Amino acid sequence: MTINGWIQILVYCGIVVLLVKPLGGYMHRVFNGDRTFLSPVLRPVERRLYRVSGTSESEEQHWTTYAAGIMFFSLGSFLVLYFMQRLQGSLPYNPAGMTTVEPGLAFNTAASFVTNTNWQNYGGESTMSYLVQMAGLTVQNFVSAATGIAIAIALIRGFARASAKSIGNFWVDMTRCTLYMLLPFCIVLTLAYVWLGMPQTLGPYVDATTLEGTRQTIALGPVASQVAIKMLGTNGGGFFNANAAHPFENPDAISNLIQMVTIFALGAALTNVFGRMVGSECQGWAILAAMGVLFVASVAVCYWAEAAGNPLVHALGIDGGNMEGKETRFGIALSALFAVITTAASCGAVNAMHDSFTALGGMIPLINMQLGEVIVGGVGAGFYGILMFIVVAVFVAGLMVGRTPEYLGKKIEAKEIKMAMLAILCLPLAMLVFTAIAVVLPSAVASMANGGPHGFSEVLYAYTSAAANNGSAFGGLTGSTPWYNITLGIGMLMGRFFVIIPALAIAGSLTAKKRVPASTGTFPTDGTLFVGLLVGVIVIVGGLTFFPALAVGPIVEHLAMIHGQTF
Repeated sequence: MTINGWIQILVYCGIVVLLVKPLGGYMHRVFNGDRTFLSPVLRPVERRLYRVSGTSESEEQHWTTYAAGIMFFSLGSFLVLYFMQRLQGSLPYNPAGMTTVEPGLAFNTAASFVTNTNWQNYGGESTMSYLVQMAGLTVQNFVSAATGIAIAIALIRGFARASAKSIGNFWVDMTRCTLYMLLPFCIVLTLAYVWLGMPQTLGPYVDATTLEGTRQTIALGPVASQVAIKMLGTNGGGFFNANAAHPFENPDAISNLIQMVTIFALGAALTNVFGRMVGSECQGWAILAAMGVLFVASVAVCYWAEAAGNPLVHALGIDGGNMEGKETRFGIALSALFAVITTAASCGAVNAMHDSFTALGGMIPLINMQLGEVIVGGVGAGFYGILMFIVVAVFVAGLMVGRTPEYLGKKIEAKEIKMAMLAILCLPLAMLVFTAIAVVLPSAVASMANGGPHGFSEVLYAYTSAAANNGSAFGGLTGSTPWYNITLGIGMLMGRFFVIIPALAIAGSLTAKKRVPASTGTFPTDGTLFVGLLVGVIVIVGGLTFFPALAVGPIVEHLAMIHGQTF
């Protein structure tokens, strides 16, 4: 590790923290329906959209209606994207002549982008036409991100309101998120990326002659616009197969910094939105502090492991850290930082190949996803994920002091605890059960590029990434097979909707409750003690659940490496 590397990491953290309050204030005004600097232009558009869709901003919904809206909208999105892929060969804006996507891969990709996972069992530039990339994948990047944020806002209303029957209107929340936040921010980001050198064209691929005299086809397309929303919306699906390691998707250190900041920007700002809506910004800062502790710990371990390198390589007289699978323009520090950021959020974009990380360096992204990506998390998804852990944390605090658990004046009772545990436990169900089957199924084992513990880690990472709606991968696993296309798709759907429904049920339950005044026995939830308790609950729950799997994967691989054994 170097001082320069840590300076880059600290600069990044400082930028994110500085953005929290202004972005949080803007988002708070948007979801409250207050006037913003974009209102003169966008307010007439917003009203017209409500008239066309047959809804009204004054019409609020019970949590069951809100959930039904999400489910039907997601089903419609899934079907549209699936059939766009199946009909791709007959649709326009296909200059490279891409053929129809086979059914299993089309199912996997539709499930992936509708759930904000963006797992890719295909190479973007060699499989998808411009039309499918723009009107299919990029559109889902917007609406799946807006859906996640809308769910987080609905859950926040559950804590902020008292004796109410509604949690907002899904259609209004999604419209405002897309219209006032995602679209204008992405327009600015797209222009910045084009300025930095990213392609943005509908022209055909370009043929070039290399220095050796051979012909090479250079893939182009509307790259900058997709990169803008893939990072801001924590989607992560790359236009190119190499994702953010491709120079057309990530030209230099400036674009790399912008992308890392945009991955965390909205997720971190939601903590401030929470504080404003519940009437105490300190509550939001306490949640952000807990996220920060976990984030810094993850970066420190990952950076240390990659900077330390492989002792087997050092024994050959080659000094330095582990640069395998990394871009020299980013180096070890920014590669490790990017890996932690993208798995701490449900983004999944990569600027280095995680499969080439050291055993412990690769374990950190794996753990981040297994903890539900509560370290900032995806836009919305990470925040309602950490609120599930907060419910469990205050329940534990209540047990220790012999009081009915409460949070922000709302009593946390049996229903909320059951729903929170259901949301938390559905992730290991999808991650571990599918992994256990895959590592003994011959057709699934045949997709593993490595044997031993690293091969196990490849499979565990795949199902962890799918259920956590992340989308990054250990590149050594061949995922485009019938088994992996179907089971990974099912894991993505479980990780999305088995968490959404319990979260909205908690929102509906809390909204109807009265607020209890604070007393001398009330456990404070805006201080250091609560931050420590929350971090401890997250780590212990994750440790108890996933330690056995990690022990036979990256941990035993690390122990074998330091004793000279490779796989």
